[in-house]
Amino acid sequence: MAYNLFIAYDLLSPGQSYDAVRDAIRSLGTWHQFQFSLFYVNTEYSAAQAFQIVSAIMDGNDRLAVIDAASGIVTDWDHPPIDAINAIWASPQRKLR
Repeated sequence: MAYNLFIAYDLLSPGQSYDAVRDAIRSLGTWHQFQFSLFYVNTEYSAAQAFQIVSAIMDGNDRLAVIDAASGIVTDWDHPPIDAINAIWASPQRKLR
C-alpha cells in the first residue's frame, strides 16, 4: 500500500543535522520539498514507520510531524511539478520505482 505523507520538522540547537534529516525523508520514496522543512512523500511506509525512520537520526530535542494525507490538491506557488504531484496523490496505489 502506498501512503501520501506530509513531513515537517524543526531542528533545535545543538546538532541541527539538516542534510541527514532531508536525506532520511528523501529515502522514503517519491518526494517534493514544499518549504525548507516541509516535504510531501509518496511512500510504501506508514506514517508511524516514516516517523521512526526520520526520528532515529534526529536529536531528542528536535520536533517532527508525519501526517498521512488521504487526498488533496496543491497550487503552483513555488513552481513545484504540480501535475506530477497531483497525479501521484490521486493514485495512492501507484508502485514506486
